[in-house]
Amino acid sequence: MEVILKQDIANLGYTNDIVNVKDGYARNYLIPNKMAIIANETNRKVLEELKRQQSFKEEKVKNEALEIAKALEGMQLRIAVKAGTSGKIFGSVNSVMIANAIKEAKNIELDRKRIHLNEDAIKELGNYKAKIKLHKEVQLDVDFEVFAE
Repeated sequence: MEVILKQDIANLGYTNDIVNVKDGYARNYLIPNKMAIIANETNRKVLEELKRQQSFKEEKVKNEALEIAKALEGMQLRIAVKAGTSGKIFGSVNSVMIANAIKEAKNIELDRKRIHLNEDAIKELGNYKAKIKLHKEVQLDVDFEVFAE
């Protein structure tokens, strides 16, 4: 029996895949637990429409990410922190501080979870890089300098 999966199932398939399973597995487990629906003609048409809408939305999100990437390309951030005479920072620089610096410089609001630092915590003055993941296909590196106030 062919079914359309409504969620990812290990060793079977991913969401919206059409898979062939035994009748008993489909009727007794997948369909009652709302993990799948029967792949009849109506459900196939609904699935095609759903895929078309998802691809349109995905393309829109990707284009927005590309626009943000163009705006951030080649940008040099400067982050002022309090530091001791030896160059050690009081505290550390994290992704929240980088997101705030981007907002001040370019007026672009980024989620801190999209910013990934090479080091766990930056505790010294100097130049560093941060990777910003805007979309699964759109990533860029931003250079930033940590200097003493």
